[in-house]
Amino acid sequence: MRILFLSRWFPHPPSNGSKLRIYNLIKGLSKNHEVTLLSFTESIVDTAEMKKFCPEVKVVPWTDFDPTRWKARLGIFRLEPRSIVDTFSSEMAEAITETLRADKYDLVIASQLQMAAYGPRFRHIPSIFEEFEIGLFHDRAFSSDGTKLRLRYALTWFKLRLYLSRILNTFRACTVASKREAELLQANFPAYRKPISVIPNGVDLDEYRNFAPPKKDNTLVFTGSFRYRANYEAMLWFVEKVFPLILQHLPDTRLFITGDHQNLPLPSQKNITLTGHVDNLKTLVASANVSIAPLLSGGGTRLKILEAMALGTPVVATSKGAEGLEVIAGEHLLLADTPADFAECVIRLLADGQSNRGLAKNAFQLVQEKYNWDTMILDYLRLIEIVAR
Repeated sequence: MRILFLSRWFPHPPSNGSKLRIYNLIKGLSKNHEVTLLSFTESIVDTAEMKKFCPEVKVVPWTDFDPTRWKARLGIFRLEPRSIVDTFSSEMAEAITETLRADKYDLVIASQLQMAAYGPRFRHIPSIFEEFEIGLFHDRAFSSDGTKLRLRYALTWFKLRLYLSRILNTFRACTVASKREAELLQANFPAYRKPISVIPNGVDLDEYRNFAPPKKDNTLVFTGSFRYRANYEAMLWFVEKVFPLILQHLPDTRLFITGDHQNLPLPSQKNITLTGHVDNLKTLVASANVSIAPLLSGGGTRLKILEAMALGTPVVATSKGAEGLEVIAGEHLLLADTPADFAECVIRLLADGQSNRGLAKNAFQLVQEKYNWDTMILDYLRLIEIVAR
């Protein structure tokens, strides 16, 4: 089968959760099918790695949403969310049209909301909306503090539902990363009667087996770019309300925060290292004593948790942070939703090596059984056969 894969993120290097999912998907699909990758890119990239899996790789420059741009301002009067209006690329639309005109494809996979926007360009070809996700928009619309902020998010939610109602039927199937996202899709778009497949995020365990650096005493790690607002909100909460409680008991504890920080401020810089992009991220996570996921909003499933589990680093998360994962608190990770409880869980793992090792062992087994791409890609292969047929 010939597949055209449309991606908002250029998947290599797989430096965030979205890129990692896309990279593993393409890698798995390419074992049985011929995949062409057409991707946005935010900088000059080396396509050599992706050409190992895709005979043809094409890239188009991505421009971030800017609410001050004229397209975004005029988007106030459109029924689509302003971010969709502002980031829609005529160059990408033309590239899709030219690619489909030049060759025959059996299936189009459009990854995430930004690529689903080009649905009219491939309406005549069987297609999948890959990783449909609206949990973050839903949570903001119904739980934001402040009347002005709530009204703004409510308007975005209203426009998003209208927009998705129009484009969903372009697709013969949707994939979601968690059962909650599937429930939100069914509840908000009951007219969509086509297959909805839960394909969780996962890891390729073969790429994680040989990372066993020495643990650095009293080190915490958070992996996640602040470009994803939920990550920044998580760190604001943790640094302001949780980390000071940890430092009271263990003053030499250090926190490493990876990814693009967008020059966004934190309440304190004490014992905190903002690493930016890290080439050896697996080594950093594997050498930490505890990986934290104190998320308060968002959807999908947390690859940062699965990666830490695959690398033998125990995890402390909020209930929202672990949402979508089939985990048991106290067996696979520790869960806490208040600053005091979160700090207590971190301190316990830093002080108790036996608990630390026990959680890490159980977590690795969970990833091996339920979140290994070698297993999950089989479900995806069955889905694309159904859709293309």
